[in-house]
Amino acid sequence: MRPSDVDPAQGVYGISVAADLVGMDPQSLRLYERRGLLEPARTDGGTRRYSSDDLARLERIGYLLAAGLNLAGIAMVLELETENARLRAALDLAQAADVAPTRPPARRRSAD
Repeated sequence: MRPSDVDPAQGVYGISVAADLVGMDPQSLRLYERRGLLEPARTDGGTRRYSSDDLARLERIGYLLAAGLNLAGIAMVLELETENARLRAALDLAQAADVAPTRPPARRRSAD
């Protein structure tokens, strides 16, 4: 199986590996989870498993922290970004369904 075959939402990285990959410490990842900034998958035994999507979100959190936002502000930004992406996807679907816009039929003039 190649890395490109793995679903980006599938949790595959343990907390230590995930922390190393994003340049954070494991305690920060636990804190972000407690604050609701991300929700890694869990094994049956309760071990956290981070996905590629989780790593991208952690990198975004790191960027926003460096920009001066606190965790409450980051939560708001992430929520707005998620909502924006959802709305854009809905708009794309609506536009794809309406590829050929329909026009009302042209009015015919009657000969008087």
